[in-house]
Amino acid sequence: MDAKLLPPTADMLRFLPETILTIAGTLLLLLEGFKKDEDSRTVISTLTAIAIALAMYGTVVAYGNPGLAFSGMIISDGFAAFFRLVVLAVGLLTVLSSTAYLEREKSSTGEFYVLLLFSLAGQCLMAAANELIMVFIGLEVSSIASYILAGYLRDDKRGNESALKYFLLGSFATAFLLYGVAWVYGMTGSTNLLVIRAALEAGVPSMTMVGAAAGLMLVGFAFKISAAPFQVWAPDVYQGAPAPVSGFLSAGPKAVAFAVMIRVFQTGFEAIAPRWEPVLWMMALATMTIGNFAAMWQNNIKRMLGYSSIAHAGYVLVAVTAHSTTGTAAAMFYLAAYGLMNYGAFAIVTYVAGRGEEHVTLDHFKGLSQRQPAVAALLTVFLLSLLGVPLTAGFFGKFYIFKAAIDSHMVWLTALGLLNSAVAAYYYLRVLVVMYMHESESTAHAPEIPGGLKITMWLTAAATVVLGVFPGLVLDFATKFAALNK
Repeated sequence: MDAKLLPPTADMLRFLPETILTIAGTLLLLLEGFKKDEDSRTVISTLTAIAIALAMYGTVVAYGNPGLAFSGMIISDGFAAFFRLVVLAVGLLTVLSSTAYLEREKSSTGEFYVLLLFSLAGQCLMAAANELIMVFIGLEVSSIASYILAGYLRDDKRGNESALKYFLLGSFATAFLLYGVAWVYGMTGSTNLLVIRAALEAGVPSMTMVGAAAGLMLVGFAFKISAAPFQVWAPDVYQGAPAPVSGFLSAGPKAVAFAVMIRVFQTGFEAIAPRWEPVLWMMALATMTIGNFAAMWQNNIKRMLGYSSIAHAGYVLVAVTAHSTTGTAAAMFYLAAYGLMNYGAFAIVTYVAGRGEEHVTLDHFKGLSQRQPAVAALLTVFLLSLLGVPLTAGFFGKFYIFKAAIDSHMVWLTALGLLNSAVAAYYYLRVLVVMYMHESESTAHAPEIPGGLKITMWLTAAATVVLGVFPGLVLDFATKFAALNK
């Protein structure tokens, strides 16, 4: 083959994580056709974990070779590396907690891990995208795999309903995004974020049309981060999807959607910031308020965590609205911390729910401290971190977010955000009261915690506490990479 037809080595290195995930997913799909026994399923899950670990190494290699790749469509920088590592870490936790779960539900097939790898590949591509068409491609690769994962238990009607709802609403949201991309291309002649920024700074015939295009794209992003008024899918999907998948959807895709949103609006649409900042202000307030007040009335733990996820998206939107390096760093730190503590909570739910996920209401958590004191203690750590209690990652996450808002003179949004955090105390502490102050209604012997799930629980709890005591371990990198993104 002519050497001129081959992409430069540097380009391939900057695209290395996605390459590893795509090749691994394809090979595992082929391997699935040759499996002969139950042991091969464990082999596939192990190979998946190895592939994700290699993709993490590929992320470090890509970060060591910064710059644009493939004619400026991909950018390898600290911002991309940060979010690549976040979504890959969530993917690794999903593998650890899903292996025993799928065996329990008698649905242990290699396709699950293949879909997970392809979804991660799409998310990593979104994190590194410097061009709107690449954003769309990464979004579709990630979303299609996520739709299938949400309904992976084919005999579960709840899963089928959640997957269908997720697919239909997601398709509409993606159409809005793509229509906005088309408008931007028509007015600037490019879909490259740097070229769009230069064109808007030079002046275009109609800034109103550019604002409308940005609004259309915001609809697509708002759906992915479950921001109001496009949040209605989240509680239904989280309730119906397999518990490990619910945890995955609440952490990985949400984090990378925020990453793309930050890069697009603070790079491509920087020139029209006065137009989109008020919209994000109102969206942040509505998202926090709807999520917290709706969560107060939930009896299903998965559904409660779904509404909680909406509220936390509102907190991150406060940092994005601040439109500063401090705000971007706060959002990055919070998304990493939230991924750990929320996935840890879903890992607990995965264990307590039992086969068929029949034990997911508050009543099933009564007396958990008596039956499983260690599990109750771990869930306590996650819930207190989600609430924002000191010495947890969630506390410092909210502290930095509201500090960024104050620095940007958004006093009212900060005050309303703090009031929303107070409202959230009701439904988080309600779970603690049920676990510690109610007698258990079950006399059955608690099943042993599978090894992978146990590792997930303790690892996420340890990380939640460590980041609460030493937030600089992540915040220093987030601050450095946020400045590079600006």
